[in-house]
Amino acid sequence: MGGERALRTFIAHVEDIPGVLNRVTSLFRRRAYNIASLTVGQTHRPGISRITLVMEADDDEARRIEANLYKLVNVLFVEEVTNAKAVARELMLVKVRADATTRPQVMQVCDVFRARVIDVGPEGLIAEITGAGDKIDGLVEVLRPFGIIEMVRTGTVAMVRSAESAGHEREAALASLEARVAERAAELEAALREAEGEEERAA
Repeated sequence: MGGERALRTFIAHVEDIPGVLNRVTSLFRRRAYNIASLTVGQTHRPGISRITLVMEADDDEARRIEANLYKLVNVLFVEEVTNAKAVARELMLVKVRADATTRPQVMQVCDVFRARVIDVGPEGLIAEITGAGDKIDGLVEVLRPFGIIEMVRTGTVAMVRSAESAGHEREAALASLEARVAERAAELEAALREAEGEEERAA
């Protein structure tokens, strides 16, 4: 059997070109997988972006997810970091009802959770917190009785700790991928110049 279903975290390094995120999300939509969290952003390597996906899956589904991601032409490198020694964090902004009477209590709660109050108004305040998902869930539950007006969470980002033995292999793989991306960009640029030249000659 596939084992117990649990939240799994995947990191996918992809080409930084339009349409890649749509292809990834379409893959999950077609297979009826529910994404719990998705974040995407640039990396320190030119032309490569990083997608962090969190979703519920058993062992078999996790292997199929990784294999299906590799089928997408713009996906360069995939790793599941659920059981790796990794640091996972997300950020939340939350607007809470807090008048002159309840404000000290709300600010005390924020202080306990090491959340930072970044805006204060007559009837409410906005707090910012960065941490693991369960820590943020805990703050939400404690603030709920005061009245949450608005809330937004970024989703999880994750990074394998530097002491992991696979770190050097990962860096070598990504360095090779960076070279591939640069070669492909050069090929596309050459093809574009050739097409523009043909258009000029035809004119």
